[in-house]
Amino acid sequence: MGILDSFGALVGSIVASLVLLVFAILSFFVTVFIVDVGAGLAGYSPGGDFVALSAAILAAGAIVAGASPMAGTGGDTE
Repeated sequence: MGILDSFGALVGSIVASLVLLVFAILSFFVTVFIVDVGAGLAGYSPGGDFVALSAAILAAGAIVAGASPMAGTGGDTE
């Protein structure tokens, strides 16, 4: 049964990777909208390249911060 367990773990990893990729793309689109609206409220009209760059930096920072091992140490002590 070792091969079937390994195959199940591989399929689970692939599915988890695809779900995380979809969430990363969705968070990027939401961040693009937020950056564009925020720049408009501040009176700026940046080009699409600057909006995409800033949204990519913010989305990547959020993904890296959420994946770091220190994210779980928010002070929950028992």
